[in-house]
Amino acid sequence: MTLYLKQRVFTFRDRFTVYDADGGERYFVKGELFSFGKRLHLLNTHEEEIALIRQSCFHFRPTYQIEEGERHLATVKREFTFFRQLYTVEGPDWQVKGNFFDHEYTVYDGDTAIATVSREWFTLGDAYAIHINDGINPILALSVVLVIDACLASND
Repeated sequence: MTLYLKQRVFTFRDRFTVYDADGGERYFVKGELFSFGKRLHLLNTHEEEIALIRQSCFHFRPTYQIEEGERHLATVKREFTFFRQLYTVEGPDWQVKGNFFDHEYTVYDGDTAIATVSREWFTLGDAYAIHINDGINPILALSVVLVIDACLASND
């Protein structure tokens, strides 16, 4: 499955639209303007929340929780390293490696690549192509990409 994430330009809060390979709207992402820690709501096309991404405050490293209703799906942490960025996903035990500054990275389950992210260049606003392997929860994979984008945006 391939999804395309497109950030809306000129908004005061995080707003993304996620498209499928045919260009149809698949999901919406809306951030809260005033919240204690970053909070992103992943919505279906009927504007119903299907996942919540919330930053855990008071951590040395950026840490985010991904929830689906009352169910906790994963915790995403940016690991402490000196020369490169590394993210771990606790829950499904994934690791995310790659060139984060160029927005080119891969999500791994062990040694198996399960999703790849690449930046779409020459677009107005940030846009990414997300290739998710069959059998992988697309909501969780997309949520992990959103967490990494939030971490990178906070570094800018």
